[in-house]
Amino acid sequence: MKLIKSGRYGDHAGPVLVLAHGAGAGADSEFMEALARALDGVGVASVRFEFPYMEQRRLDGRKRPPDRAPRLLARFRDVLAQVRQETGGHRPVLIGGKSMGGRMASLLAAESAQMDGVVCFGYPFHPPGRLDRWRTAHLLEVSCPMLVLQGTRDPFGKPEELTPHNVELGACELVWLAGGNHDFRPPARQGATQADLIADAARHTRDFLERHGLISR
Repeated sequence: MKLIKSGRYGDHAGPVLVLAHGAGAGADSEFMEALARALDGVGVASVRFEFPYMEQRRLDGRKRPPDRAPRLLARFRDVLAQVRQETGGHRPVLIGGKSMGGRMASLLAAESAQMDGVVCFGYPFHPPGRLDRWRTAHLLEVSCPMLVLQGTRDPFGKPEELTPHNVELGACELVWLAGGNHDFRPPARQGATQADLIADAARHTRDFLERHGLISR
């Protein structure tokens, strides 16, 4: 089980964010690489891993659908246990990820109160165009601090779609990134870039950790 550790992972202090990838791209995707760099830049260490189906894709080159949730969660638990062991219990360890990876993190937090926090980057609140299939029922069970960074153009959940479902979000904090799509890419006319929005997401993550006492101000 390979872990991709950011530069700050080897620090002796500060939080560590365990990041899971989305359904279609692995831990070393352009988005995940940029996110890890941006988080490092604001003092948040990260470590990335891959689910079994993505590992298998690397071996044989065949695209395949994601594993079922129980297998995804089992891998997430194994990685979390390894990171906690490596950090010796002296640093806050949060979980999160991109899209499906963030959803799995929230499911893991909903089943266990032993989490320091959750940070999701582009949460898949519903499949695109399927407002009858919301993936929010478990969020009320999340007892640790939780943050979702969401683009305002994300087809998996836009501001006007989320408003009627605010109660279902529980204590989850939601920050909107202006113009961002599911990969935080804004339209060219906006003047901002995907890198700008990823940097904004990293800064919001740092602010979130400071508010909850998980990193020094």
